[in-house]
Amino acid sequence: MDTATRESYGPAADRLADYAAGAPAESVAEVGDQVLAVADLLGWEPGLRRALADVARPADVRVELLRALLEGKVGNDALGLVEALVSARWPRPSELRNAAERLGVDAVLAAAGRADELGEVEDELFRFAQVVDGAPHLATVLGDPGAPVDQRAALVDNLLDGKARPATIRLVKVALAGFGGRGFAASLSRLVELAAAAQDQQVAYVTSAVALTDEEEERLGGYLAQRYGRHISVKVTVDPEIIGGLSVQIGSDMYDGTVLRRLAEARAALTR
Repeated sequence: MDTATRESYGPAADRLADYAAGAPAESVAEVGDQVLAVADLLGWEPGLRRALADVARPADVRVELLRALLEGKVGNDALGLVEALVSARWPRPSELRNAAERLGVDAVLAAAGRADELGEVEDELFRFAQVVDGAPHLATVLGDPGAPVDQRAALVDNLLDGKARPATIRLVKVALAGFGGRGFAASLSRLVELAAAAQDQQVAYVTSAVALTDEEEERLGGYLAQRYGRHISVKVTVDPEIIGGLSVQIGSDMYDGTVLRRLAEARAALTR
């Protein structure tokens, strides 16, 4: 989010944090589902999101329109959160829709936090992303924007039922619809990062030719935490094609110390 969007999102995020701090995990998860349903509605109804984001209308008028549509259809807690979004100023109607989707995701993560499952949800999202990345046909099916989301969601249920936490499955379904306008794989990565951020951590994507031991992961995480001044969640992908060494990506920073890169550089130098 840019600065202006963060300012618009802030009151709703604060309201969610206050609510989640005192509510049971199940209630917070239900609120998350309801807010995500509102985000879907805004995605399907461009006229509605234009009306709710129209700064020419006073905030109280926009809120009254929202209440007229949703009162009795979602709970008061979810309605109050969306009201906080609608009361804010959004440069474009699409940003209101994206903010509602983000708020729903944040609520799902808050529910996982209340249940002490955030770390597990983060790991399950990352492992599922790895499974999909290693299965091209599955990646094509799940990432096909032309296929109905309900059909792809049913496939996710078949794949993950009994193998992942409900919060993980719910977030994977958010990724199916293209979280924040991203593709499926990028949506999963962003959700992993948000799950880490909810634990005050930043994700380091590490590619290694061989699996790292727990001690090696811990040592690498400690080094990166010292370098970046915050806790680091290390996510390792094994790729024998890099031959040896490691590549590490944190945000926009990329460190490539792989043997494959050094061979490519040597080959390029020889051909000059």
